[in-house]
Amino acid sequence: MTSSRTITTPVNRKTADVFDAILDWPKKMMPDATKDDDGWWSFTTPSGHVKLKLNPNRQLGILDHQFVEESIKWDVIMRVVRSGDYAEIIITLFKPKQSSDQLFNQHMKEIEKLMENMKLIIEQT
Repeated sequence: MTSSRTITTPVNRKTADVFDAILDWPKKMMPDATKDDDGWWSFTTPSGHVKLKLNPNRQLGILDHQFVEESIKWDVIMRVVRSGDYAEIIITLFKPKQSSDQLFNQHMKEIEKLMENMKLIIEQT
């Protein structure tokens, strides 16, 4: 059975602003972030060197992406949806086969912190 987790973060900004901010979040949150010609971001996290590629669809609020660490590849489902005058960021992650439950839970805690930091940065812009 596949384990998954969904994290929802309300953001006190309009949906379009949140969508645009997420497209640029690597350079705002990771000082060493660079983007290559194929659209892959590269940067360093506490876990090591990682790569990220967003596959956006603005009209549908889709920001699905691939997140590649040294030994694990994550296919992340991400949406930005309207919630009244504001937006919700919703991400769903499935536990990779090569990840233990303990490692998956640790990653979820890190992602929750990342989402909170992302929210603060977006709301301050």
